[in-house]
Amino acid sequence: MARSLVIVESPAKAKTINKYLGRNYSVKASLGHVMDLPKKVFGIPLPDDAQAGDPETFFVPTLETIPGKTKVINELKKAAKEADAVYLAGDPDREGEAICAHLAQQLGRNKTERKKIFRVMFNEITAKAIKAAFEKPGEVNTNLVDAQQARRVLDRIVGYKISPLLWDKVRRGLSAGRVQTVALRLIVEREVAIRAFQKREYWTIHALLAAAEPPIFEAKLWKYKGADLDIPSEAEAQRVLAELEPAKWLVSGVTQKEKRRYPAPPFTTSKLQQAAFNKLRFTTKRTMALAQRLYEGVELGEEGAVALITYMRTDSVRVGADALAQVRDLIGTDYGATYLPEKPIFYKSKKDAQDAHEAIRPTDVARTPDSVRKYLDDDMYRLYRLIWQRFVASQMVPAVFDQTTIDIAAGDYQFRASGAVLKFNGFLAAYEIDKEELEEDAEEEGRALPVIAEGERLRLADPQSLPRTADGAEAKNPRGDQHFTEPPPRYTEATLVKELEEKGIGRPSTYSSIISTIVDREYVSKEQGRLAPTMLGEKVSELLVKSFEDIFDVGFTARMEEELDEIEEGKLPWRNAVKDFYDRFALDLEQAKGDMESYKAGIKTGKKCEKCGKGELLERISRHGFFLGCDRYPDCDFTQDISPEPESENVESEAGPEYCENCGKEMTIKRGRFGPFLACTGYPDCKTTRRLVHGTRKARQPDQLLDEKCPECGAQLVLKHGRFGEFTGCTAYPKCKFIRSKTLGIPCPKCETGELVERMSKKGRMRRFYGCNKYPACDFTTPYRPIHEPCPKCGAKFVVEKRSKNAPAVRTCLKEGCDWEIPAPESAPAEAAAS
Repeated sequence: MARSLVIVESPAKAKTINKYLGRNYSVKASLGHVMDLPKKVFGIPLPDDAQAGDPETFFVPTLETIPGKTKVINELKKAAKEADAVYLAGDPDREGEAICAHLAQQLGRNKTERKKIFRVMFNEITAKAIKAAFEKPGEVNTNLVDAQQARRVLDRIVGYKISPLLWDKVRRGLSAGRVQTVALRLIVEREVAIRAFQKREYWTIHALLAAAEPPIFEAKLWKYKGADLDIPSEAEAQRVLAELEPAKWLVSGVTQKEKRRYPAPPFTTSKLQQAAFNKLRFTTKRTMALAQRLYEGVELGEEGAVALITYMRTDSVRVGADALAQVRDLIGTDYGATYLPEKPIFYKSKKDAQDAHEAIRPTDVARTPDSVRKYLDDDMYRLYRLIWQRFVASQMVPAVFDQTTIDIAAGDYQFRASGAVLKFNGFLAAYEIDKEELEEDAEEEGRALPVIAEGERLRLADPQSLPRTADGAEAKNPRGDQHFTEPPPRYTEATLVKELEEKGIGRPSTYSSIISTIVDREYVSKEQGRLAPTMLGEKVSELLVKSFEDIFDVGFTARMEEELDEIEEGKLPWRNAVKDFYDRFALDLEQAKGDMESYKAGIKTGKKCEKCGKGELLERISRHGFFLGCDRYPDCDFTQDISPEPESENVESEAGPEYCENCGKEMTIKRGRFGPFLACTGYPDCKTTRRLVHGTRKARQPDQLLDEKCPECGAQLVLKHGRFGEFTGCTAYPKCKFIRSKTLGIPCPKCETGELVERMSKKGRMRRFYGCNKYPACDFTTPYRPIHEPCPKCGAKFVVEKRSKNAPAVRTCLKEGCDWEIPAPESAPAEAAAS
């Protein structure tokens, strides 16, 4: 009897599912998408193309097999021919549906083949969910596929048409994205607001008071004659303090009440990303990579591969009935009946949520974090614990606080003190709330106030009994505290995700890639966990927003997301949405080609040249960054670097301050014609300098002399650190250009005499690849990172690790005829970034 074929995206997911299906099913992985737009041509017919044909073909993409996927597709075709049924089990979202549609297209070439292809969907990889899905198989949802296709076409149009403009106006290698550029705009506009912010001084008045019963408590000036009071200066604060000197302090009111804090719903994707950043300091990219592994399955000893959480790309807070019953049993047993509400709590998803999905929760809440800890690495354990705790807490009773508010009259001034003491911890027994998750001010919590009655007279606490100030002076009571208004803070990954979600930009599944993209493109840098635009990011954003104000408008982008939802729901034909977008975009594009300012040609500043006094300074760009140059060049060669001024105290190094390797004095950041660099503070006696790592304030590692002679000229060799990594060079450079790249210690499989080295392509976008150090005598190359481990199947001397955005990472053998392949282990963040 022929077995049924089941196709999923990743080998890890295949392994977990295979455990539940039994021997009548063969489960294989497509390794992500199998078809996409061509890499070297646009691939989308547009109405204004010179060779435009049938209007019915406008915007319909020409898809082709992704390079490197031919082998996978051929294997799937062979397996499909031998199977009596083919089940497509991609993820339950637009991307998963598109993968299934493309697989159906590849495997169902005729009517007979198409009749045996089915679509199965499940939100969690459990025996019950998989059994239910296979009992009622369906067809590929064309609306979901259309929504994915519309998004892909829109992104292609924007990226393919605007990127050449940036190459022409700024520099080669830059790119723009339909949603990423709007996210960049938010970050840039926040930075502009921070710079424009004018801080304002204000003062607050505080009094430490004692009642008949302890403790001493602090009250803050609240109102003056029943109205709000603004104290803008120290003089005004002193005037108020002088008026308070003869005042009698009387309790004018006491309010006591219970305050309830209710638990939050279980996680959606965006809320998980925010909480993981705030609590665990995980980037959105790291969070999603870990969640993917928890969803696809983790080896739990004798149990084998087990999926620990439900699907992690969701904006729904819905929870299935079985999961609700299970978590209520656990709460009653482990926490007690007082923590269990009478009925399950049902949360309402936002209006545009995809409620076919569930919230992110454990697949089996009985698998407590402690019970699986020994099978998980630290980061996976911490994320699973966070998900488990939030889900359990979401079905528990509220926390209860005893809240007390005391109003105090001091002449015409009214002071107020507030305190709240935890009475019953409720859901806080399972999940600790951070201040970032609170919508109300929780400053009063944990502050105990004395038992007090209205009309009671209070006294000022004796200053001598109070702690002295930082400078050793006696504390004053009452006292005035100086403050300054603060600018809006820079976004963190968590607050940017929150902003994107609130404004309807992108979807939860895209937030991680949006942030990664703008950081990887060097439009944004991370400074102490906060996102700051680079000068390049600011200039690119300014040009794009000015020329494409409506396309990169926050409201317009949010409306496009709504239209994609309408396509998914079958309410809007996808080509209509794309056409409406393109009609507007084409007009802006044509105008931008002529009107967009160019940093290559130079942008006028209106400033006179400081050197010749005749020319006008132009803002331009070079490989070193942005600078000002005279428009009379080459007659006048004046230039001035305009990169942001670095702060000398911010020189970074793992060992602390940087010291000169020649004289031992501390290094400091100086500015030169080509930007900032490190210089010895012993200048002019010591003229040692070192470059900084591009785009940072980190010092490059110094050159290290080697006890080895150059094989070409006999001079001493030196270990250097270039933009492409570590290498050995000659001290006689530039007379001698001997270079030896650092090898990986892996013999070349082609010539067998050389060794593999890491290289960077020099044309177009810089890409990392690996080749033989005997080049050009040997031309072996591979884009995949070699791993110095023999192939367990054919014995080849090394295997490679394949990583891409559209497929899970795998380790495989390059030797022709060998089909060995396994899922790649999770990389450390730095290693993943390097690959």
